[in-house]
Amino acid sequence: MASTSKNSEDPRIARISSAIRIIPNFPKQGVRFPDVTTLFLDTKAFKDAIDLFVERYRDQNISIVAGMEARGFIFGSPIALGIGAKFVPMRKHNKLPGAVQPGERAIVIDDLIVTGETLYAAAKLLERAGVHVVECACVIESPELKTD
Repeated sequence: MASTSKNSEDPRIARISSAIRIIPNFPKQGVRFPDVTTLFLDTKAFKDAIDLFVERYRDQNISIVAGMEARGFIFGSPIALGIGAKFVPMRKHNKLPGAVQPGERAIVIDDLIVTGETLYAAAKLLERAGVHVVECACVIESPELKTD
């Protein structure tokens, strides 16, 4: 999750970071790939990640949490429950779920951001349906995975 100055001092950030395994030289030499699946094995760190998102969005009148396939589903569902919003699974390839209505407020959740293209596409798809996308958020930013 992108840390703000407030969050960067939060001890939960360190716990979350330490629960994410780094795989060296994957998918190519010199890249350190953050494997978020190990976060799911640490129930306290996983709960911390969900709690941080819930704290950020609970008072923003969000009606939709759109989770990106597939790990965004894992993060998005409990976030939606925590803020009292609908969970909408966002599948790739321009497939808009039918559960959205014009005028709703949404956040888009995924596990990892590299270029932002997937989140951008999801936000544009929701906006075409008349949904106001408040923000896109991820647990991990990994710009070193970008390819030329």
